[in-house]
Amino acid sequence: MSDTVAFAATEAEAGGRLDAVLARRTQRSRAEMSALIRSGMVRIDGRPAKPAHHLRAGERVEAALPVRAARTPQAESVPLLLMHDDPDIAVVDKPAGMATHPAPGSASGTLVNALLAALGPLPALSDETRPGIVHRLDKDTSGLLVVGKSERAMRALAAAIAGHHVEREYDALVWGVPPVESGAIDAPLARDPSTRTRFAVRHEGKRAVTHYRVLERFALPATRQRKSERSRAPRAVSLVRVTLETGRTHQIRVHFAAIGHPLVGDPIYGAGYPDLGIARQALHAVRLRLVHPVSGAPLAFESPWPEDLAALVSRLRAAQR
Repeated sequence: MSDTVAFAATEAEAGGRLDAVLARRTQRSRAEMSALIRSGMVRIDGRPAKPAHHLRAGERVEAALPVRAARTPQAESVPLLLMHDDPDIAVVDKPAGMATHPAPGSASGTLVNALLAALGPLPALSDETRPGIVHRLDKDTSGLLVVGKSERAMRALAAAIAGHHVEREYDALVWGVPPVESGAIDAPLARDPSTRTRFAVRHEGKRAVTHYRVLERFALPATRQRKSERSRAPRAVSLVRVTLETGRTHQIRVHFAAIGHPLVGDPIYGAGYPDLGIARQALHAVRLRLVHPVSGAPLAFESPWPEDLAALVSRLRAAQR
């Protein structure tokens, strides 16, 4: 089954690429529209088109769009730890292993599914699969998230995050000892062209800034290094407090890997290093500070380390005695 979309290119759309204009018109991805055009399902003035065709005002575009299955997330009874709840916002402590919102490979059991069951219907500003979500944590990152329960709160929170007015702090364990006690990693990030699920430091990427401070250093016993593991794995681990200035996907993980200090347990950016007994990246969103988007009251929240991270730090401390 398919839906037919037909329109005449406007003066404002003149000069734009067909795939980009069609993506805006249909609210689908440019990649999806490009593939649709190449499959012959899009015509301009009755003739086959190419994704890179630059439209002229008045050209008639006809596209047969495949009908999508319903994407609206459903409420699911999933355990959820609410740190704060009022008519406009909620603050949750997300466990590791829970995706923030539905995505390929995580269609259910997400934070969004749990929120809908606990809080009822939530607004969605631009993506119906992400009601209430104004920022996210990776699936295997634990800790604090603020959620918008009203449209006015969501818009205000999104603006506050974009304006760097929401303070987000993380605790992480990284391999080795960073070069300075406290510093900033300022390096643009974009998708890795060789692996689309990864991100990398790339000059054409979006600006990304990560501030950090070393809290503790731990020397590792020699027995931690096995022959099957990367021979250059450091003999030390550092506990760092991280503050985000920007919030790009995988930002902390990519930035520390880029300076030679990948996160302990990171299966992607720290592949080949020992896991030290933790089954995910050692990263926890520990503190959240913001101004309430409606009342204007200052709010601050702190999340204790989850059991796996606390146990690893305890083992590292015990090894120093």
